[in-house]
Amino acid sequence: MNPNLLQGMLSGGFNMGGGLLSAGQMSSGISNPYVHADHRPERHDLAQIWTLVHELTNPDKRETALLDLSKKREIVPDLAPILWSSFGTIACLLQEIVSIYPLLSPPKLKAPASNRVCNALALLQCVASHSDTRSLFLSAHIPLYLYPFLNTTSKTRPFEYLRLTSLGVIGALVKMDDSEVINFLLQTEIIPLCLRIMETGSELSKTVATFIVQKILLDDMGLAYICATYERFYAVSTVLSNMISMLVEQPSQRLLKHTVRCYLRLSDHPKSREALKLCMPEAFRNGTFDNYLKDDMTTKRWLNQLLDIVH
Repeated sequence: MNPNLLQGMLSGGFNMGGGLLSAGQMSSGISNPYVHADHRPERHDLAQIWTLVHELTNPDKRETALLDLSKKREIVPDLAPILWSSFGTIACLLQEIVSIYPLLSPPKLKAPASNRVCNALALLQCVASHSDTRSLFLSAHIPLYLYPFLNTTSKTRPFEYLRLTSLGVIGALVKMDDSEVINFLLQTEIIPLCLRIMETGSELSKTVATFIVQKILLDDMGLAYICATYERFYAVSTVLSNMISMLVEQPSQRLLKHTVRCYLRLSDHPKSREALKLCMPEAFRNGTFDNYLKDDMTTKRWLNQLLDIVH
């Protein structure tokens, strides 16, 4: 896979504190020392950005422009408003997305097409993350264009990367702790889509999907929605339980952290708290993860709180 692929994502990895990683952190595991947080583009850099944005409307230059812009998005603070306000740009990005729909079923997506659309998704994630464009992004219902990607099941690398990048866009939205975002997502099929990925995806896709469910649960509206009916609670708790069973065999500290946090949040709701007493994973009660969590005090504290509440 082209190493520029990982540069096509703004986030999708996670640090152990539960936050989304930058593209540089995700690709290398460490922060990029050459990108200073206070860096602002020079005037000639902005001129180049505008040139690249205009080239998105040129079919012959779009692929290169997508790649170059995806590399620059972390050092151009106002790239999102530029993308949103420039003529035809968002339409071009959406055109890139819908153009590969015919390749989804039956699964025919290859690496070059996946790379290209993931660069377009990285720019949409930039728009989703920016405070000036996030509400506009939601009002245009742009996240719905990503759901066909999340609904795929092929385990080939082009499809897995497509799902992961799409999850990164949704993850960037929920990371903002904005109730408008949660309200929008609850009116869509994002929870069932995430639950399926939590069961069948790669470890990283599972982690991002679990993070999204966690952030929905941490919002009062999201917790109330999931606990409003037995069917919703059962769907979420069953997948979480299956993940714990999987983690017993294939440990992942970051995935365990998000899963435990989901359980702890569910225990805040009176009805689900009572239900958890009947379906708490035995691995939580018998100390299976004690040795694994000895250096992760945050997750260990969450687990102890959960056991104190649900006893």
